[in-house]
Parts: sequence; structure tokens; C-alpha cells
Amino acid sequence: MKNLNTILSIAFLLLLSACMGTGEVKTRPVALASANNDMMETSKKSIYDFKLKSLDGKKEIKLSDYKGKKMLLVNVASKCGYTKQYADLQKLSEQYGDKVAVLGFPCNDFGGQESGTTEEIATFCKSTYGVSFQMFEKISVKKGDTQHPLYKWLSSKDLNGWNNDEPKWNFGKYLVNEKGELLKFFPSNITPMGDEMLAAIK
Repeated sequence: MKNLNTILSIAFLLLLSACMGTGEVKTRPVALASANNDMMETSKKSIYDFKLKSLDGKKEIKLSDYKGKKMLLVNVASKCGYTKQYADLQKLSEQYGDKVAVLGFPCNDFGGQESGTTEEIATFCKSTYGVSFQMFEKISVKKGDTQHPLYKWLSSKDLNGWNNDEPKWNFGKYLVNEKGELLKFFPSNITPMGDEMLAAIK
């Protein structure tokens, strides 16, 4: 009976983790990091080749503008249980903006939790959390025909060198280093101002 209860408890925890978008942090393999970046050099495209429109659609922003600084790319949503992470993302940007650029990408892929217009998203972010870090146009981040090319690069090891993980829910986080190499993938439950994130940024 105890064994049955244990099995049921484990199954429940696994199901809960899947529903909440939790998971493990994925890190760029050490061997790859120290192997002269051969795989990165043979990638079809660099992250610095991407250009995206700002949230208001008035400006085209080149990711190459962030060379020499880490980038934290986050798929965000306004009506999610993790939406409160906007506050920590803003705090991270304010306190560590000299080391990392926080980049927000609204998406409506998970639970229809970012269904608002561009104006509604911008107003919500500014009025509720005082967001001043760079926000971009709404895109799709899930693998498939509508996935944005940037997120295809982030979630395809043939392009980024090692990682195939895509966001499983809102507020998945990719950390890119100062050379444009993908370093880590953080699932939704890893907070922007948590020890694990700060250690990776510092």
C-alpha cells in the first residue's frame, strides 16, 4: 500500500510540473563551450542576424545592437500565473542592465494568455509593472509552421549548436552570452532575480 501511495504521489508531482511549465535548467555543454565554437561557426545563422519590430511597430531592432552584452530573451504574457515575473524582469534590467539586456516577446501560444492588442500589452506592462526594458512585437514561440525564426534558432540545436528545448509555457528564458552563443535555457518557474539566474548573469 505504501508503494502504491508513493507511486501515485510521484505521478501527481510530475503531472503538476508539466501543467505549470516547470522543468530543469538546460546549460550549454562544457565541451562545446571550450571547443573553439566549431558547431556555432557552422550554424546556418547567428542570433545577431535577426531583426524584429518593437512592440509599437515603429522601430526595427537588430539583435546585433546587443553585441558585447548578455541577452535574456523571455516569452511573456499578461494573464498568466507567472505574469508577476515582469516585476523581477524590470528589477533585473535596472540592477544589472550593464551586464544583460532583458528582451520581452509577447506570445499567445499558451492558454490564450496574451490575446490583447499591441496597445493593450504596452499599457498593461507600463502601468502595472513600469516596464522599460525592450519589448517586441507579438510572435509565436512554439515549434511549428508559425514559429518565429528567432525562436527556431533558440530551440534547434542544428542552428544554435546544442539546445532543442522550446518554451513549454509563458516566461521561458534563454540566456545568450556576449558573443551571441546560447548559454542556458531556464523554464518558467525559474525567477529572474533568483540565485540561479543571477549566478549565470554575473
